[in-house]
Amino acid sequence: MPNMQNSAQNTFIGLDIGTTAVRCVVGMVDANGSGKPSIIGHGASVNIGTRKGAVVHVEDVAEAIINAVTEAERISGVQINRATVNVNGTHVEGMDSKGVIAISSATREITPDDRMRVEEAATVIKMPANREIIQFFAKNYSLDGQRNIKDPVGMNGVRLEVDAHIVTAASPNLRNLDMALEKAQIVPTHHTLSSLASAEAVLNRQQKEAGTVVLDIGSGTTNLIVVEDGEVQHVAVLPIGGMHITNDLAIGLKTDLEVAEQVKVNHATLLQTTKAVASVKSGETMEHFKMDDVVMITEARVEELFEYVNKELLKIRRARKLPGGVVLAGGTAKLPGLAEFAKEQLQLPARVGVLQTVTGLADTVDDPSFYTVVGLMLLDMLLLPVEQSEGQYGRPNGKAFGFVEGLLERFRK
Repeated sequence: MPNMQNSAQNTFIGLDIGTTAVRCVVGMVDANGSGKPSIIGHGASVNIGTRKGAVVHVEDVAEAIINAVTEAERISGVQINRATVNVNGTHVEGMDSKGVIAISSATREITPDDRMRVEEAATVIKMPANREIIQFFAKNYSLDGQRNIKDPVGMNGVRLEVDAHIVTAASPNLRNLDMALEKAQIVPTHHTLSSLASAEAVLNRQQKEAGTVVLDIGSGTTNLIVVEDGEVQHVAVLPIGGMHITNDLAIGLKTDLEVAEQVKVNHATLLQTTKAVASVKSGETMEHFKMDDVVMITEARVEELFEYVNKELLKIRRARKLPGGVVLAGGTAKLPGLAEFAKEQLQLPARVGVLQTVTGLADTVDDPSFYTVVGLMLLDMLLLPVEQSEGQYGRPNGKAFGFVEGLLERFRK
């Protein structure tokens, strides 16, 4: 085993605990003076302990984390004992909230403490005892009726308001995630959303300002995030992913799951095709299926997914109204014709995302299934250290998406 440097020394780690795989990426600031994020290691492992993004078998998830981290350590030469980790699963929910405070200082000047107070006021919401806040996004502030203020600090007024989007998660699911990390001897630097990480990896500043929806289509879930005016406007986790296409193919084609997965990976498409038969090897024999059936089954499930997406956009009155369109990430984004299908179903421009500027071993993670973990590494690099950012929610969190964007500009100039 080669000598390893400790992970605290100028390295940044993202850990993506997905439904069927755990991925780990190690990065650092490029040493050649460009100041850009540089990927120096990565690892991946099969995960059988998660269902629809939520940890259900702690031991299995811990083993998958250890295997992925060990591979990333081997490639990077960095000892990994902490990481920024995603929170996933349909138990994750977003909701809008508003906070209002009075400015009582003699000068009426807004201070950082006032900003913190109004944000705390926005978190005073009714929640079941088994839920907790994991992330807070300030969309905009208002001061004495003047709306859409990005940062009120330094301005003068008597009434400060904030429009916020608050993300909550089920406490038992978070405890299971923390237990798996503890068994794998990984300390979570931050807990954050899969969709936020994907957005950080694939969106440029123009897309964040114009209004864009990112769909991170994983195996068990689809993570949705809408970013507009540089801030998070809405998040949701939808209960459909690539695994559901596999299950539908297994039922519709009357075959087992392993064969159905091969059919999906090698033959499923949303494009017009002249191929009449989909053939895959099952043991020592070849199985043959009608391509018309494969396409019909795949289209039906993907169409259902985009119906869910459109409902979420209707909630915030952004259906067909996002100039930045749809950006696709996650392993299922590799499904041929998905971008064209999304454009047709959602009536928005659509494309598969591409990684923003990273160097080093970037080509080894230039795959939609790695975008979330690369984004987690970027957030680990950009968010405040845990001792500074741990707030009243009891968990490390990056508060404002705009804050992250401001720092990220250093790497994109």
